[in-house]
Amino acid sequence: MRKLTMEQIRNAIDHFELGGEVTGMIPHGNGHINATNKVMVTRWDGSEALYILQAVNGDVFPRPLEVIENIRRVTDFLRTKAKEPREVLKLVPTLDRKDCYIDDNGICFRVYCFVTGAVCLERPESMSDFYQAAYAFGKFQRDLSNFSAEQLHETLADFHNTPKRFRDFSKAVDEDVCGRAETCPQEIAFVQAREAFCSVLMDAHAEGRLPLRVTHNDTKINNVMLDAATRTALCVIDLDTVMPGFSVTDFGDSIRFGANTAAEDEKDLSKVSLDMDLFEEYLRGYLDGCGGKLGEEEIMLLPEGAKMMTLECGMRFLADYLQGDVYFHTDYADHNLVRCRTQLRLVECMEEHWDEMKACAAKYAKKYR
Repeated sequence: MRKLTMEQIRNAIDHFELGGEVTGMIPHGNGHINATNKVMVTRWDGSEALYILQAVNGDVFPRPLEVIENIRRVTDFLRTKAKEPREVLKLVPTLDRKDCYIDDNGICFRVYCFVTGAVCLERPESMSDFYQAAYAFGKFQRDLSNFSAEQLHETLADFHNTPKRFRDFSKAVDEDVCGRAETCPQEIAFVQAREAFCSVLMDAHAEGRLPLRVTHNDTKINNVMLDAATRTALCVIDLDTVMPGFSVTDFGDSIRFGANTAAEDEKDLSKVSLDMDLFEEYLRGYLDGCGGKLGEEEIMLLPEGAKMMTLECGMRFLADYLQGDVYFHTDYADHNLVRCRTQLRLVECMEEHWDEMKACAAKYAKKYR
C-alpha cells in the first residue's frame, strides 16, 4: 500500500483507547502488505505500554471490515481457551467502542496490544524452533476445532482453490499478453502435466474426506510468537487471512517455505531440495499441536497439502510472469520466473520423496488413530 503520512498515522492513533499519551512511534516488522507501527504510550498512572497500529491494505483486502470481523470472532473464541493473555492477540477498541477506525480517505486502522516477552523469527534457528512453530499452528487448529468455519467471511475468494488457480494460469498462457511464453515452455509444460493433481484436495472435500476448518493461510514461522525465555510457542499472529479452508494447506504452506533447503527465489536449482528431517519434525509438531483433532484421512492428505501449495505457488508466480508481473513485487525482470522455477523444482523433490512423505504421514496417522 502507499506510504502513509505521519499526520495520517497520528490522526488514526488518536481515535483509540490507549489510556495515556503517545510518546513515540516507529515502523515495525518486515511485512509487505499492511503499514505497521509500534506505538509507545505513557499511561495516566505513569506506567508504560506498547501497541501495534496497522493500516489494512485495501488493495489486498477490499472489504476490511470483514477482515476485522473475522479476527474479532476468532480471537474472542481463542481467548476462552487461553491460559494467559499473551496467547491471543487483543484488539484495542476505538473511543467509540469499535474494533477499527476508518479515516476520511477510507483507510482502515486497527490497534493490537503488543505481545511482550516474545520473539518472532524470520527463519528457525534450531529444529526446536521449527517444531514450536508447527505446534503453534497445530494448536490453532485444536483450539478452533469446535468453532464453525461457516461463521467467517471468505475475505479472499478462491484463495486456495487450486483448480481455479490452474484455470487462471491457463488463461495467462493462452493470452500471453507480454509474449513471454516462448521463454518458459518447460515450466508451462510442467504445470500442465499436473492438471489432474490440482483437483485432489477439492475432490477430497466434496467426498467428505477433508473437512472445512478455520485456517490461517499464511503459516510462515514469522507469524508465530515464541516466548523469549522458554522459546516455546506463545501465539499465532497476522490473522488477516483467517477464513474457511483446509488444515492440509496450512500445513503445506509451512513445508513449502520451511522445509526447502533454498530461498524462495534461489537461482541455483541444485540448492533446492526437500529436507525430510524438517518435514517430519514439522509434521510431528503440527500433529502434537492438533492433539488428535485431525482425522486419519486428513492426516494422510498432509503430503498432498505440501505438494499442492508448492505447485499452486509456482503456477501463480508463472502466471504473473506471463501477465507482466502485475501482482507480486519483483526486484528484476525475470524474478517471478526464478521464483516459479524454485517452486517447481521443489515439487519435483517432493515427488522424488513421495513414498517417504506418505509413510511418514501414515506413521503419525496411526499414532493419533
